[in-house]
Amino acid sequence: MAVKEILDKRVIDLKMKAGNKDEVIRHLAGLLKKAGYVENLEGYIKDVYLREEEGITGIGGHVAIPHGKSDFVDKVGIAVGRTEQMVEWESYDEEPADLFFLFAVPSDSEGSKDHLRLIAELAGKLGNETIMGKLQAASTYEDLLDAFS
Repeated sequence: MAVKEILDKRVIDLKMKAGNKDEVIRHLAGLLKKAGYVENLEGYIKDVYLREEEGITGIGGHVAIPHGKSDFVDKVGIAVGRTEQMVEWESYDEEPADLFFLFAVPSDSEGSKDHLRLIAELAGKLGNETIMGKLQAASTYEDLLDAFS
């Protein structure tokens, strides 16, 4: 399972109107719910916030990867969003974020393995300047796929 393989047009919004962390998480979680990845929206959001309390999910470069394993996730997915304005987010470079990858991962052991593999792959790609440039410039689903190629 690779990030590119699970990108789903239904859970991507590159023109989000969210102005704060809660609006980002709720909007992307709502897309996951509507597309059938998440069965209980509030339960999933609660699990994401539990993970947020454990440590920083802003990885720098104006990118955040909020995530959390949850019993309310039916299948692995990643919602991708970009806001029109920077959003305050705890990050390693102490900069706000405008590009978000919200992971939905079941809490069973197979989900945990998928979670670790996807986070590692995404982190590796986000460490590449060329890929980061493509992601920051992406305005369509196809642009995102191209960035991960």
